[in-house]
Amino acid sequence: MIKILIFIVAYLVLAPLVGGLLAGFDRRISARMQGRVGPPLLQPFYDVLKLREKEDITVNRVQDFYVGCFFLFVLVTGGIFFAGGDLLLVIFTLTLASVFLIVAAFSSNSPYAQIGAERELLQMMAYEPMVLLTAVGFYVVEGSFDIRHIVTDSTMDLLPLIGIFLGYIFILTLKFRKSPFDLSMSHHAHQELVKGLTTEFSGKTLSLIEIAHWYENVFLLGFVFLFFANGTVWGAVIGVVVCLLAYFLEVLIDNSFARMKWQVAINSAWIVALVLGMINLFIVAMV
Repeated sequence: MIKILIFIVAYLVLAPLVGGLLAGFDRRISARMQGRVGPPLLQPFYDVLKLREKEDITVNRVQDFYVGCFFLFVLVTGGIFFAGGDLLLVIFTLTLASVFLIVAAFSSNSPYAQIGAERELLQMMAYEPMVLLTAVGFYVVEGSFDIRHIVTDSTMDLLPLIGIFLGYIFILTLKFRKSPFDLSMSHHAHQELVKGLTTEFSGKTLSLIEIAHWYENVFLLGFVFLFFANGTVWGAVIGVVVCLLAYFLEVLIDNSFARMKWQVAINSAWIVALVLGMINLFIVAMV
């Protein structure tokens, strides 16, 4: 129990620091790819501190409540994951967090926010099948949804789940809201939706969403780590390195493709889930 509490506290304290640094790394590398100098590595932290000092301007108080629930369930999701809990429960809790953010956008009655919320729902329809197949894949190979069991097991799950791994890397572009699938919101000023889902959020509320995304990005990369964890130090080192490479790949994709239509996002994600995910599961089950 003490070890579990240590992991939870470490996640709550360190995840926003790691997530903020990843966001700064994202901006810095994106600027270099576009021939610019770019902001300092700590710029995301400066932005959040600036937002914390601004006055909250909200359409109604209920949207702050929904954003607070979104933030809370993101924390709960990461806590369950890093405490070594149930992988399926992690996925369901994360989905519930996303629903609260969508409801918060709908409650603002802004056309930009509402269209962003509708596109966020479409993105959820696109990536959820592959996320569920990822959990099922670990269950078929390990015989359990228990994350502690997956991390401490002596076998590395990458080879038997290589198709599911590639499928999960594909839908990370959707989860990170990177081009070509930054449909509902974007950190770049190139959308017709302004800021999409978060158009009507400001001040402390918007800073809470940013911090929640930092937490979310960390445990989404934690799923990548699970494919390489085998209870050894080398497995952990390889897992962390691959997580960083995966994030760099998402930044590269973000700066290499223009935004596509939502139909392309759903069709491509479902095709990947059917081809890579289902075929991989069938082969593992037969073997």
